[in-house]
Amino acid sequence: MTPDIRKIVTFEEEVFSEGFRKADTPWRLYAVAAVITNPWAGRFVEDLTPEIRAYGPILGEMLTERIVSLAGGGDAIEAYGKAGVVGTNGEIEHASALIHTLHFGNHYRNAVAAKSYLSFTNTRGPANAPISIPLMDKNDAGRRSHYLTIQFAIPDAPAPDEVVIVLGGASGGRPHHRIGDRYQDLKELGHDLDNPASV
Repeated sequence: MTPDIRKIVTFEEEVFSEGFRKADTPWRLYAVAAVITNPWAGRFVEDLTPEIRAYGPILGEMLTERIVSLAGGGDAIEAYGKAGVVGTNGEIEHASALIHTLHFGNHYRNAVAAKSYLSFTNTRGPANAPISIPLMDKNDAGRRSHYLTIQFAIPDAPAPDEVVIVLGGASGGRPHHRIGDRYQDLKELGHDLDNPASV
């Protein structure tokens, strides 16, 4: 059982100036998307596990190889995330199923030597639906400079019976970030940094 891939789409943006000021070094954002046939389209399927386990490793490995190549290596990726967009003849659960599995995400996490979880969106929409990939620092979930969103769209995808599966990355945080990290807020609010839920 393998995913039926109609096409692969890549996105790349190189930013030279942000916030009315030139960036010290160009800031790169990139994404790789696979447009695949939704194996569960048009019907309710109780057990999604067989396709999740079959498709996850294939899509995870393929998209990871491509985004790492686009970035110039795993070390070049500081912020990362993922997204799934299901067509109108599918469920949000179908997009979730294909991205919320370690069979998929661990390929990317391992390739970039990450510690934090992959931030995500899972949505439903027609062809040319907005694809938003939230990013975070691959090693520090509290590092606000790397809270980013990549946005793009594919004019002919997803078709009603398709799912778009996406990985995103960035070479760094916002060039002129100046809102600090969440740790300062925790200190100001009197929280224990080792146990943020405590007061």
